[in-house]
Order: sequence, then C-alpha cells, then structure tokens
Amino acid sequence: MGFTKSMAKEVASRNICVNLVAPGYITTEMTAALKETTNLTSIIPLRKFGVPQDVAEAVCFVVDSPYMTGQVSML
Repeated sequence: MGFTKSMAKEVASRNICVNLVAPGYITTEMTAALKETTNLTSIIPLRKFGVPQDVAEAVCFVVDSPYMTGQVSML
C-alpha cells in the first residue's frame, strides 16, 4: 500500500495513475481446497466469498477512473 501511494505521487506529474486492488477471499480452485471446518465467512461482513467477477468489476472501475490515484480498493 505504501509503495502504491509513493508511486502515485512520483508519477502524477506525468498523468500516470497508480492504484491497488486488494481482493479478499475469492471463490477459486485454491480457496475450494480450504477445509470446511475453517469458518472464514464469519469474519467477512457479507458472510460469503467473492467471485472473480467481483474483482473484474473493481479493476474496471479503477481503470475507468482517470482522476483516482494512490488509492487502495479492498474487496
């Protein structure tokens, strides 16, 4: 996060935006391997894992935001 903010300040004068998308638990083959006994959804406000489409939509939002720089989008 610090690197993102530093780079955003460094290259802003060249009209370059630097942002970070930091997804949480996303339903993938890797998370499918987690033990069922681990109740990770209890620490997630929506009580469910995200899906890859959620990450894609966040990335599209960030890419389409020409003024946003130095921000961290946590999913």
